[in-house]
Amino acid sequence: MVFEFPQIALRSGDALDRFGVGTYKLENDEAERIVAAAIELGYRHIDTAKLYRNEEGVGRAVKQAIDAGKVQREELFITSKLWHDDHLQAEKALEGSLERAGLDYLDLFLIHWPTPKRGTAPTAWKGLIRAQERGLVRNIGVSNFEILHLEQIISETGIVPAVNQIELHPHHQRRELVDYCRALGIVVEAWSPLARGRATLLQDSAVTAAANAHGKTPAQIVLRWHVQHDFVVFPKTRSVERLKENAAIFDFELTTAEMTALDALERAEASGSNPFEMNG
Repeated sequence: MVFEFPQIALRSGDALDRFGVGTYKLENDEAERIVAAAIELGYRHIDTAKLYRNEEGVGRAVKQAIDAGKVQREELFITSKLWHDDHLQAEKALEGSLERAGLDYLDLFLIHWPTPKRGTAPTAWKGLIRAQERGLVRNIGVSNFEILHLEQIISETGIVPAVNQIELHPHHQRRELVDYCRALGIVVEAWSPLARGRATLLQDSAVTAAANAHGKTPAQIVLRWHVQHDFVVFPKTRSVERLKENAAIFDFELTTAEMTALDALERAEASGSNPFEMNG
C-alpha cells in the first residue's frame, strides 16, 4: 500500500504534507532504514535535526530512493534544526546539515529552541533569513517558541516564521499559542503527538471508546485528532509496521462528540522540556 497525505500551504506557497515521519532517537542506520521504508510507503515529509545525530542516515535513504527512481528530490520535504551552540553561526550550521545529509538545500530549517537566557534567538533568526536568501533553505521557522519568543524575532526582523513546531497533544493543547500562530499564518507542527505514548493518554476512556467505535488503535485516534485540528504531525517509530499503522488514519473521521471528548482531556501537562528553561 502506498499512502497519500493531505497537504497544507506554507507562507512561501510550498506545500507540506500534514503527516510525516519523525526520526528523534534513531541512530543513523535506523534512520536510514525507517526513512527508506517510509518513502516506499508514500511518506514525503521527513523531520530530522543536528541534535538527533542522524542527518547522514536520512540523507543516505533519500539519495538511495532518488537514485533508484522511486522519488524525485522536489517531491520530498526535509526539515532539520539549528542547535543552541550554533545560534551565532546559523548559516555555517545549515551548511553543515546539508553536507551531512548530502543535500543541496533543505525545505525547512528551524531554530530548535529559543534559549531565552542566552538571548541569541534574534541573531539566529537573522542568520536563517540570510540562508534563505542564499537559497540554502526554502522555508525557515522555529521550534518550541512561545508567544514572547515569536514577538521578539518578528519585531526585530519583520519576518514571520513559516512554522512553529511545538509539543502538542490532548493533554497539552497550547490553545493560546496555536491561536496566535494561526492569526499570523504560522503553521503549527506537533512533536510528541502521542504524549510520548504515556498510558494515561492512550488508556483514557475518551480515546479507547473512539478506538472501539472505529476499529482503530488508541494511537490512531489521537493522531486523527491532530489531523482534524489541522496540525502537522510526524510520529516517530522504529517499526515499519507502525509506519503503516500510523498512516492508516485517513479512512475515517472522529465525530463532533468524540472530538469534544478528546478536547476535554486538556491538562496543561507537558511531557518534554520547558521552552523558558531549555537553554543548554
